[in-house]
Amino acid sequence: MISVVIPLYNKEASIKQSLMSVLSQSYQDFEVVIVDDGSTDASGEILDDFARQDERIRVIHKENTGYGNTMNQAVLLSTGDYIGIVESDDYIAKD
Repeated sequence: MISVVIPLYNKEASIKQSLMSVLSQSYQDFEVVIVDDGSTDASGEILDDFARQDERIRVIHKENTGYGNTMNQAVLLSTGDYIGIVESDDYIAKD
């Protein structure tokens, strides 16, 4: 299995497109681990909505500690044999 790790801080404008690109992949055996680094916008609510709709998504909310710590936590919480990183303002091709 693959773990897709997404660190996030205040990306409500882009996270929907980013998540939709991950979820629409032709390969479907993956988990998505998103660590919300204390966002102050609606990002956390958007993530929680996606997680309720797709069991592959795990959302962790924490206080803001910066990118490095957020990424480390996401990697530690991943259960896949391989880890892919998608930034919260990026999207990936379907295949």
